[in-house]
Amino acid sequence: MDWQSARKGFKQYLILEKSLSPNSISAYLHDVLYFEHFLEVSGGGVAPLAVEYKQLLSFVESLTSAGVASTSQARMVSGLRAFYKYLLMEDIIVTDPTEFLELPKKARKLPEVLGLKEINEMIQSIDLSKPMGHRDKAILETLFSCGLRVSELVGLNISEIYMHDEFVKVRGKGNKERLVPIGGAALKAIDIYINTVRVHQKMQKKHSDTLFLNHLGGSLSRVSVFKIIKFLAAKAGIRKNISPHTFRHSFATCLVEGGADLRAVQQMLGHESITTTEIYTHLDNKFLKETIALYHPRSSKRG
Repeated sequence: MDWQSARKGFKQYLILEKSLSPNSISAYLHDVLYFEHFLEVSGGGVAPLAVEYKQLLSFVESLTSAGVASTSQARMVSGLRAFYKYLLMEDIIVTDPTEFLELPKKARKLPEVLGLKEINEMIQSIDLSKPMGHRDKAILETLFSCGLRVSELVGLNISEIYMHDEFVKVRGKGNKERLVPIGGAALKAIDIYINTVRVHQKMQKKHSDTLFLNHLGGSLSRVSVFKIIKFLAAKAGIRKNISPHTFRHSFATCLVEGGADLRAVQQMLGHESITTTEIYTHLDNKFLKETIALYHPRSSKRG
C-alpha cells in the first residue's frame, strides 16, 4: 500500500466512522502528509506499512530541533497515532509502530480571562443605535452565559433556543449535541435582537433559522465574531489579548471559582476529558486564602 491509498482510506474512516468536522479531518491528513514528506527527505521514502518506531522517533526529534512548539508536536503525534490505529483496525498492519511513541509534554499555559467588570464594560461600549448593536450585545451575552466555542455560536439556530426552559441545544465537535443553560440577560438580549433587528432583515432562505446573521442575511462567520470582540475590547480600553474563546475561558473560570462541580462544567463546555476542564482550577490567591481560612482545621480563623 502506498501513502496516497493509505491517506484516502484514512480520510473515509475519519468521515464515516469518526464523523469528524472538515477542519479536524484536514488537520489529521496534514499530519500524515507531513510525516510522509519527512521520510522522503530523510531516507528516500518508506512505505506506510514499513514504518518502524525508530523513524517515528526521528520525526519527533526533528520537530524539536526545528523549534516546533510542543502543542503542535503533540497534535502531529496524535494524528499519526490515529492513522496507525485505523490501519490496525482494518487489519492492514498487525503491530502499531506508534504504540510506545510518547506525546511531547505540553506547557500548561493559563488562558487569558476577563472579569465581570471588563465584560460589562465591553457590553456597555456597544452602540445600540446602530443596526447591528443589539446583535453584538446578544453575541457577547451568549458567549459569556453559555461558554460556547465560536463555531458553536455562529451555528446556533433560533429553534435550538428554549426560552421558557432557559436552555440552548449546542452542536459541538464531531456534531455531538448537548444542552447548556442560558441566563436571563442573554435570553433578553437575544429576544430584543430577534424582534427589533433580525425580524426586519432580508435573509437568505437557507439561513431563515440561523440566529446571528450578517448584514447580507447570511450566517455570521467566525472571523466576523473575532473582529467584533477585538473592536469592542479596544473601545472599552481593555488591553488584554482576547478573542471569542476568552469568553469561554471566563465562563468556566467564574463557575469553578464560584464552587461549581468540575464534572458539570465539563459537560457544559462539551469537553470529552475532565483533564481539559481542570485547567480552570487556576484560582486567584485571594480565593485560595479564603478557602484555607474557612476549611482548614489549623486556620487561625477557625481556631
